[in-house]
Amino acid sequence: MRLSTRTRYGCRALAEVAAAYPDGMPSIREIAERQHLSPKYLESIMQALKAAGLVRATRGMHGGYALAHPPDQISMSDVFYALEGPPDPVPCLDEPEECDMASACPTRETWLELRAAIDGVLARRTLKDLAARCIARADS
Repeated sequence: MRLSTRTRYGCRALAEVAAAYPDGMPSIREIAERQHLSPKYLESIMQALKAAGLVRATRGMHGGYALAHPPDQISMSDVFYALEGPPDPVPCLDEPEECDMASACPTRETWLELRAAIDGVLARRTLKDLAARCIARADS
């Protein structure tokens, strides 16, 4: 499984926003510069995160993005689902009717275990964890 650039960049951007929590509101330009990202692409990612209720935006000279919830309440799973959808290694996990072999498939249980493992890792990590790493790297 490979993560899209959208998810990778979104996580990096959210680490920046979380590191500024609760008082800071980094702008797209600031985040893009620090993370070496295209501001235009980053804007589309942040709009998706806003639509998912994970961030809020403020316009104007001192505007930027802030988390919609405390960083310890936003899991990497929330971010992943907002940008990628469910971490299904095969499509039949969410849509078993799409596969004639779903009920008899010898590999389906393995794919379910894989999805559960991915979900578990993503659920255990929060934006607070990412913010701590972001701050630690900035200090070194």
